[in-house]
Amino acid sequence: FARQTPGTGVQPHSDGRNFILTSHLGLKVPEGCWIQVGDERKSWSEGKLTTLDTSFEHSTGNPTDSDRHVLIIDFWHPELTSAERAALEFVYDLRNKFEKGKIPFRLSRASIKKREEEQEGMGFMGIWKSLTGGGDDEE
Repeated sequence: FARQTPGTGVQPHSDGRNFILTSHLGLKVPEGCWIQVGDERKSWSEGKLTTLDTSFEHSTGNPTDSDRHVLIIDFWHPELTSAERAALEFVYDLRNKFEKGKIPFRLSRASIKKREEEQEGMGFMGIWKSLTGGGDDEE
């Protein structure tokens, strides 16, 4: 859901993603609110979808004294092949898992080198303890 407060706007920008289209469902749209894509400026209609390709430069404005509310729905561009869609789904799924901390990350080369230097001469048990956090406690 997107709310735009009175007297505000979104500056012209592009998200560069031409593989996704976006629809806005007008929920509460005061007269005078607008969305511009390229050189074309339109308004939303309550209860109707407005679909746009946000890879084109777009902006919005609410010059009224009331909030504007739309529901934003992103979906795959219909001209994507099934292989392209599968690849993009894989990338987005991986990104979402990474952002949630569900994907381990690779240590930097500097971190690996530092760890190796710290472990040099420690022997097998020293390395094992550094990896497992184990102490000298026995059960």
